[in-house]
Amino acid sequence: MQPAASATTKASAKPPGPRSKRSLFRRRNILLGLAILAVATGVYWWQSGGTSGGDAASDVLTTAIDRGNIEDNVTAVGNLQPRDYVDVGTQVSGQLRKVHVEIGQQVNQGDLLAEIDPTVYQTRVEADRAQLENLGAQLTQREAELALAQQQYKRQKNLLAENATSEDTFQNAEKTLRAAEAAVKAVNAQIRQTNSTLRGDEANLGFTKIYAPMSGTVVSQNAKQGQTLNANQSAPIILRIADLSVMTVTTQVSEADVSRLRIGMPAYFTTLGRPDRRWRGTLAKINPTPEVVNNVVLYNALYDVENTGGELMTQMTAQTFFVVAAAENVIRVPVAAFQRPPMRTPGAAGGPQQAGGQPQTGAQGGTPPAGANGERRPRDGAAPAGAPPADAGARERPRMVQVLKADGTVEDRRIMIGVSDRVNAEVVSGLAEGDQVVVGRKPSAGQLKAQQQQQQQNMQRMRPPGML
Repeated sequence: MQPAASATTKASAKPPGPRSKRSLFRRRNILLGLAILAVATGVYWWQSGGTSGGDAASDVLTTAIDRGNIEDNVTAVGNLQPRDYVDVGTQVSGQLRKVHVEIGQQVNQGDLLAEIDPTVYQTRVEADRAQLENLGAQLTQREAELALAQQQYKRQKNLLAENATSEDTFQNAEKTLRAAEAAVKAVNAQIRQTNSTLRGDEANLGFTKIYAPMSGTVVSQNAKQGQTLNANQSAPIILRIADLSVMTVTTQVSEADVSRLRIGMPAYFTTLGRPDRRWRGTLAKINPTPEVVNNVVLYNALYDVENTGGELMTQMTAQTFFVVAAAENVIRVPVAAFQRPPMRTPGAAGGPQQAGGQPQTGAQGGTPPAGANGERRPRDGAAPAGAPPADAGARERPRMVQVLKADGTVEDRRIMIGVSDRVNAEVVSGLAEGDQVVVGRKPSAGQLKAQQQQQQQNMQRMRPPGML
């Protein structure tokens, strides 16, 4: 019996054959494949959110719908100038003898501002007056000669009637009378001419004293005391007086935005020194002729603002905002939550489909097609009769968003928006305050790793040479 047991033990200790090894490897490969399949299934289940109704809440970035103010505006940069101002110059040439005001001084209409040396103009006035006295004396002489000629003519006329004088003597008396009358007329004409010259010279003498044509503030002075001014070719500017109570904002609006402006729309601006303060006005004028700066077409838009506190000064930079449309205390959704509309399917019956399976209303339906920005356009591109200017910020437009539901699923929802800016849009219908909308996707582990590697590479490039 012992030899049999020994034989059995030896037989069981024999190494497995080739067939047994293959079976073991096969079982291991099956188990490994099942494990890989289980991991892949778990990853897929985690990415899909474990449900078939939508995306998982852990895979999306959301934000809550809130209330706030929205303003659709056109921005432009301009500068400030007084609305009412006058450049005070001189109408006569000469040396600027005295300047009676300083920059920043308040002046009233009629105040003496400056004086030009009046010596030359005084001598001209005196010469004209002396000439008038001379002509007055000549007139007296001519009038006496005229009276004598009239008496002689009358005497000769009476004698001729009695045949007591000759015809030749009578004619000489008549000629002397006519010459005396002409001499008196000539002197009177010279007197009128000299009077006219005198009035002009007296006016030039008066122009040597320069008075304020309006009330305001002296904002600049171009000529200095003692400077010689030449008014023969152009009127030299001595100083500028401006009324700073009302300022005009001149802004330059690009040709892409000027079509959105309309006369009478509200506008406001801030300054570099007071970015927290808003000065408000109303658009008054858009100049039709543009300015071209470096091949950029700019149109000047002007509006006035009150400067009661005197904080606004000439040539200040004004960051202007023309309000196209505005809404206060409305439900708003981030623009980042809008979904891109799907591509049109050529030949599809019933028109293209929007996200969420809702058909778009085109020319065949009762609603006009939407424009590139979602605004409603009339059919064939024709504007309706009497329609106001296009105002994209105030029209309702459809948009598609994704909303995160309470059960963690994501659904597509069609909403209507109104006023919008570059960040938010007014919700007219389709969403309620507090709803969670999807604004993006969380990056995957591979994307995070790639971003970290890219940041490390950027840091290495920015590192100075020789640093580790």
